[in-house]
Parts: sequence; structure tokens; C-alpha cells
Amino acid sequence: MNKGLFITFEGADGCGKTTQLMLIAKYLKEHGTDVLVTREPGAKGLGEKLREILLNYEGEVSSQAEAFLFLADRAQHMDVIIKPSVAAGKVVLCDRHTDSTVAYQGYGRGIDISRINMLNDIATGGRKPDLTIVFDVDVETSLARVGKEKDRMENAGMEFFNRVRNGYLQIAKQEPERVKVIDATQSIEAIHIQVIKLINLSR
Repeated sequence: MNKGLFITFEGADGCGKTTQLMLIAKYLKEHGTDVLVTREPGAKGLGEKLREILLNYEGEVSSQAEAFLFLADRAQHMDVIIKPSVAAGKVVLCDRHTDSTVAYQGYGRGIDISRINMLNDIATGGRKPDLTIVFDVDVETSLARVGKEKDRMENAGMEFFNRVRNGYLQIAKQEPERVKVIDATQSIEAIHIQVIKLINLSR
């Protein structure tokens, strides 16, 4: 059986991570790899309901409640989709995971990061990604790429997203073996080549 892998794609909205995830998924499938593409929040099933609340609920959502909703989605996702798929030998490509909660709710919203790490460990059973790729881009470029149609998270403002970006860079410094940073201001093709190299090194 092929070795299963769990790879996450991270970065601020507009960084190009979803584009790169779909490109590498196509590349891996063309080379005979069994691939599962998924996302957080909003994996198939319960996650889709939670995503609708998190991104489009019009009332006030406390920072604590927001964090717990993401964690509930993550626990369901990990137990029902990710772990069984990796055990079956699939390469799971996930658009956002634990590092998003650390960057957005921790660094961005100001919730205690050690507490978030503890809760992430509970939600995932301690299972970390085999590889995390952070697509780094300056906040001005990120917000310009998102455009005028923004969801609740995307409307948080410039200062918030500067804290989020710094959060991702801090995570990469703390876990350099797992977390790799790519300059997302490069061309789509140049970034894709770097993603291929990183994934091939992790297999």
C-alpha cells in the first residue's frame, strides 16, 4: 500500500493557496497518486453546515465561539475524513487546518495561543500534518485579490490581517521541519514548481 500523507495549505485569503492545491491535486492524480481534496471549515457533511455559520452569520459572534466552531468542524473532519483516508494510503490535501486557527483566532483575535494549541490537539487527537505550506503575501496584495465581495472573516480589516500574516511566519519559525513558506507574489507556474518539490521531498 502507498504511504498516506496529510498536507495542508495555509495563508491569508487571496494568497493563491486554493489555486495551488487544485494544481498539485491534478499533478498528483496524473502521476498515479490517490488524492483526496478537502477543506476547513466545510468538509463534506456536518462541516458544510458549520462553514455557513462561520462565514455568513450576520449577528455577533464572540471570538471564543468562533474558535470553538472551527474546532468542532476540525474534530469531525479529522475523525470521519482525514484519518481514515490517510490510513487507506491516500494523499490528503486540505485547504486550511490547525494553523489557520492559531493565526486567525490566536494572533489575529488575541486568544491565548497555548490554549488554542491545546484545543487543536484535542480536536485532532494530536495528529499534525506531515507537511504544511504557507503561501505568504503582503496584506495589500491579499485584500486586493479578494476584491469587494468579502465574507465575514475577510472583512476584519488591515491590522487584523497584518497580525494573521505575522502569525503564520511565527508558526513557520517555530516548526521549520513541518511548515514551509513560499513567496506567493511569484507567478502561478513558479509557485507550482516549488510545491511539487516540497511534496516530493515529503513522500
